[in-house]
Amino acid sequence: MNIVKNILGRVFAIWAMIMFVGTMILMYIPFLLLSYFKKDPIKTTRFIRISRIWMRVFLPLAGCPMKVKGEENFEKDQNYIVVCNHNSFLDVPLSSPFIPGNGNKTIAKSELAKVPVFGLIYKTGSVLVNRKSDQSRKESYQKMKDVLQLGLHMCIYPEGTRNKSEKALNEFHLGAFRLAKETGKPLIPGIIFNTRKVMPANKIFFFWPTKIGIHFLSPIPVTESDTPESLKEKAYQAMKTYIESKPAI
Repeated sequence: MNIVKNILGRVFAIWAMIMFVGTMILMYIPFLLLSYFKKDPIKTTRFIRISRIWMRVFLPLAGCPMKVKGEENFEKDQNYIVVCNHNSFLDVPLSSPFIPGNGNKTIAKSELAKVPVFGLIYKTGSVLVNRKSDQSRKESYQKMKDVLQLGLHMCIYPEGTRNKSEKALNEFHLGAFRLAKETGKPLIPGIIFNTRKVMPANKIFFFWPTKIGIHFLSPIPVTESDTPESLKEKAYQAMKTYIESKPAI
């Protein structure tokens, strides 16, 4: 059975790759035109709208119907630091288009911005960081503050990298919560489901069609008595408890 699944997973991966590239080509002209538009937050807001259309076409074609819950937790005219769990390469193209309300940017690895064609799209919707460079990390932190100042959401994966363990969550880094404390922006936990089943970290060139989802939890306000450490603990416990409750996708 495992042999059959492994073979089918590679077949589905070819199909998903064709669908991804094909739909990306259809969307490339709007993305290319948008790249010449310099003014934010309008540029990012329009980028997210185009990305949302793209993913609403691609995901069903790839066999991954998408469900979003908790959109009502986003208050109109309020921007947030959205903290998401991280299990798969699929998480960024899933979370970014489906964060409600204002446009958003996602913290992302700078290496992927060098990929031909896709790199332009990736770069437009992201705050890029080279994790090996202290200077890059400092610059990206200031850029995240600038994103929030513009009224956009900032999406961060506090685990830092994909969770390849059996735990619900890996330990969180402090960056997102230091940002929340310094800016006063409330946090919203976002729980991404089943992307690990679609693209397992331990398999190369494998894709398994699965229903996926993202659930947004209640906001975590930043109070005067909060510290980055206390905010980290609140977000971690809220997300861990929710994941372990095994809600319906």
